[in-house]
Amino acid sequence: MRKVAALAAVVTLGVGTLTACSGGDYCSELQNYAEAVKNADIKDSEAVDKIRTESGKLSKSAPDDLKDDWLVVKDFLDKAKDANGDQTKLAELAKNEGQKMGTASEAIAKQAKDTCKVSIEN
Repeated sequence: MRKVAALAAVVTLGVGTLTACSGGDYCSELQNYAEAVKNADIKDSEAVDKIRTESGKLSKSAPDDLKDDWLVVKDFLDKAKDANGDQTKLAELAKNEGQKMGTASEAIAKQAKDTCKVSIEN
């Protein structure tokens, strides 16, 4: 189901196992993000807002090759926050932005594993 896949992309960093991190501030912030998204419900505006805060930090500290990907994540989360838990709006968001969000999440997850030694399991 596309809706589930796109919404899962938002929290994809939170379901992994974290190991040693070697990328400085970005990796520390990545760990904070992973904690913020762990078991988060996309329909919970407070949880989405917390994740948005962490993604904002990451979009600033991310390596140059990931800045655009983090902006995609942040934009998605802004729209999810605006949906305010409305499942119809969230489904529409997943339909319209899911593929772009999935691509960004994959790039972030790969870099997390390669650079920060953060293993993300789906």
